Amino acid sequence: MTSPADLLDLATRIARDAGELAHRRRREGVTVAATKSAAADIVTAADREVEAYIRAELVRERPDDGFFGEESGAEEGTSGITWVVDPIDGTVNYAYGIPAWAISIAAVEGTAETATWTALAGVVFNPVTGELFRAARGGGAWLGDQQLSVSEVGDAGGLVATGFGYNPETHAPALAQLSRVMPIARDVRRIGAASLDLASVAAGRVDAYYERGTHPWDHAAGALLVEEAGGRVGGAPGGRPGNGMVIAAGSEFFSRLEPLLDYDR
Repeated sequence: MTSPADLLDLATRIARDAGELAHRRRREGVTVAATKSAAADIVTAADREVEAYIRAELVRERPDDGFFGEESGAEEGTSGITWVVDPIDGTVNYAYGIPAWAISIAAVEGTAETATWTALAGVVFNPVTGELFRAARGGGAWLGDQQLSVSEVGDAGGLVATGFGYNPETHAPALAQLSRVMPIARDVRRIGAASLDLASVAAGRVDAYYERGTHPWDHAAGALLVEEAGGRVGGAPGGRPGNGMVIAAGSEFFSRLEPLLDYDR
């Protein structure tokens, strides 16, 4: 099997090229191609084009690998490696011109089943800022030549990032949950892109992130960034990040935050 470092090199190159494509399409103008779970949950033509580009590059370089993308679903491979891809994480930000969206690419050992895979390499690239967060299992998390480390939370409380689902029925429970978190929070941030939230935890820009209703492509790369930056990642189902919950923080603050979150463990 190819080393995590080699997988990271490939993910980095493809993420940069895909980011340039997405950024160029954004400058040309955004076309909404479809909606998904709700009217606010949009897919742009660029989402589909960028995912098709990433997939084609991976097939060219590693034809035996599996693929699991937001726009095109899962396809098993024979190599034992699966690529988990969000072509544009933060599509609503992208459509509105808010500079908080990213290309997220992870290579995992296993299939598209999140309960069993082990992330080997991950990249989160924001083409607007030019920041590329990267991690290979056992090699730390990095932004440029800076090795990343999760923060330690002081008496003022933690700066907590979160998100809210597109289904209006989930909003009241999410706000009630946030009210339970606020006593341990310095403040709250709602960035709108799970991959960037997780990268921010890894970089110590926020102290924690939690959200219910995410998908594997939202957190596959970012969760590895947090782990390699010395943080703890959990959630549901099964204590792993998943649709039931994603939680990421330094170990001490994770232990304070997790009991306040209402989800099926």
